[in-house]
Amino acid sequence: MYLHKEIDSIEAVPQKAGKGVSMKMLLSPDESPNFAMRNFIIEAGGHMPLHTNAIEHEQYVISGRALVQIGDKRVEAKAGDIFLIPSGVAHSYETLGDESYSFLCLVPNCKDCITIIK
Repeated sequence: MYLHKEIDSIEAVPQKAGKGVSMKMLLSPDESPNFAMRNFIIEAGGHMPLHTNAIEHEQYVISGRALVQIGDKRVEAKAGDIFLIPSGVAHSYETLGDESYSFLCLVPNCKDCITIIK
């Protein structure tokens, strides 16, 4: 099946966890057989709390900068960076500077369980 969309036509839905976090569902599990593709945007001064997921994440940073914690490591992420976050590994995001942090996040189409740690 062929599908084409324009990212600007997709609504950014505010997320409950964190501050200034929204998500665009670019390819939903109903549209793609194996993976969902999402675009997370964290506004300047925003953050996503430390949490775990039952599924892995593949991420590509589109713009902005953030302090990303994955397990016990902290990385200053920027446009062009790529991350693999294994299932069950705690991770968080805190924007740096005055620009929003935007990244693509691909996840397998499996049941996920999100646990907020702090």
